[in-house]
Amino acid sequence: MGGLEHATPGILLVLIGACVLLYRELSRGSKGYVHHIRRIAGVDAIEGAVGRCAEQGRSVVFTTALTDVGPVLFACLGVLHSIAKRVAQYKLKLQVPQYSPEAMALVEDTVREAYREVGRANAFDPESIRFLSSEQFAFASGYMGLMHREKAGAAFMFGVFAAEALVLAEAGQQVGARQVAASVSPEQVAFFICTCDYTLIGEELFGASAYMSREPVQVATLAAQDRFKLFFIALIIVGVFLATLRQWMPELGGYMPHLILLKDWSAFGW
Repeated sequence: MGGLEHATPGILLVLIGACVLLYRELSRGSKGYVHHIRRIAGVDAIEGAVGRCAEQGRSVVFTTALTDVGPVLFACLGVLHSIAKRVAQYKLKLQVPQYSPEAMALVEDTVREAYREVGRANAFDPESIRFLSSEQFAFASGYMGLMHREKAGAAFMFGVFAAEALVLAEAGQQVGARQVAASVSPEQVAFFICTCDYTLIGEELFGASAYMSREPVQVATLAAQDRFKLFFIALIIVGVFLATLRQWMPELGGYMPHLILLKDWSAFGW
């Protein structure tokens, strides 16, 4: 069975269900079905923050901090793409300080594409994508200096953060920037809530890209994930009920339906 030799029938059913659900949502999206995405106040605030910079003539700063190439970075790039388009339309200055050399190339391509889509490809400045340092606190120091030199009007911090999170957010506070943060690092969320105007928590970061772009594939994928989470919640509730019932009535232990899903593949002769 290759990679399935340690799997159970239950795991196989879950994988098949996930694939079917994802295919269904993608098919509905391709046919024009509009999936509902709940309003996220932090994402709605992004456009207002960029508009505020346009009124004040101040620059916009976006950082992915310690994020390396991976799913989190790609989620951040979707948000960066939308922000860069607005910045290009308003003819503002955008600064994107970088920590990871590998991520820097992807970030530059994303910003360049955003400028091209709004017809301002010639306005893109490669120098706006700045590599600061691959050392955590050296990067934080460079970010602080950039914020104070630019007197940024808005700062967006999306991605993976560690002990430097409060340093970055405090730098924005000192220059009076409107700040929106989103992190998949639970231990840093509290610091962002205290120092930023809006904070996206956990998986809201992944939903932000679909929310802003309304790209059918991203929205359909997000809808499939949410429906599958509801399925797992229901599965947990049923499991708790069956486990409780088994404690109350031990004689039913051998007849519990979930035991079928826990059987080993060897029970089927494989």
